[in-house]
Amino acid sequence: MSQTNRVTLKEIAARTGVSLTTISKVLNGASDVSSSTRALVEEQLRQSGYRRRRSRQRREYIEVVLQELGGDWALAIIEGVRESAAEAGLAVSLSVSGDRRSAGPEWVDAVVRRSPTGIILLFADVPAEGRATLKARGIPFVIIDPAGDPAPGIPSVGSANWSGGVAATRHLLELGHRRVAAITGPEQVMASLARLDGYRSAMTAAGAAIDAEWVRFGDFHRNGGERHAAELLRLPSPPTAIFAGNDLQALGVLHAASAAGVVVPRDLSVVGFDDLAVAELARPRLTTIHQPLREMAEQATRLVLQLAEDPQREITRVELATSLVVRDSTAAPSR
Repeated sequence: MSQTNRVTLKEIAARTGVSLTTISKVLNGASDVSSSTRALVEEQLRQSGYRRRRSRQRREYIEVVLQELGGDWALAIIEGVRESAAEAGLAVSLSVSGDRRSAGPEWVDAVVRRSPTGIILLFADVPAEGRATLKARGIPFVIIDPAGDPAPGIPSVGSANWSGGVAATRHLLELGHRRVAAITGPEQVMASLARLDGYRSAMTAAGAAIDAEWVRFGDFHRNGGERHAAELLRLPSPPTAIFAGNDLQALGVLHAASAAGVVVPRDLSVVGFDDLAVAELARPRLTTIHQPLREMAEQATRLVLQLAEDPQREITRVELATSLVVRDSTAAPSR
């Protein structure tokens, strides 16, 4: 830490009536402390603004927290973190906890005991109480592509989702499509809303009407994309193009089109988002928005290491550019 703590642990002990030994256990995440005593000490630490000096015993690894293992999106992020951490002489560990919105409540206590150099979270936020605990322990964290607006001062790395939505929709409009549908992700996820807003903006700017039935909220999984696409293709006036909120949903659209006897791109154009490996392997090869996942991971790793070195450093959100990758799943509408 760059400056002396304004409060000592002895003062914390006097204010709480808790022994220095117990306070030390709380700071180190020991399990043999009652929940009421832990809450009392944690609250006093937060109120006093106590920050622990950087420990020389800090374990030399970065912890990556995600809600589930598997999937090309997560694997690309993990590999980017691993390479950047290795350059700094650090290892990487994985922790599965919570959901797209937040790490599980049990995770903070566990990570305090593990005491990593820093933490990178995928699709998750940290509740205010957890942020205060990590801050008091001197454990920095960075969020990659947060599910919602991160609180002020929360370090995060994301991509230009709105611009990506605009680029995807504009590509379809420039090909001559006017009946363009959108299957975005979950309605409570900011990335889903940003990509949908980009779609709406491009359609409005082009003077293209948006049928209410063309806008669907999916789940970022293939089955969800397939289900919504099947419903869209059964409409009396089905869309001639679909912008899917991610590549997995776009694959679902391709499956639904095949089942309905709709030929892509002759009868239906499809654009995804992410540019995962499956986009190149799909048949036809998928036109998509490239999201710089590896670069996002590298940037997040650099940020968390900078915060580990200088806890007072002010870092908020870093946003990286997206770009259109044109392949074989889009073409001018047939007449």
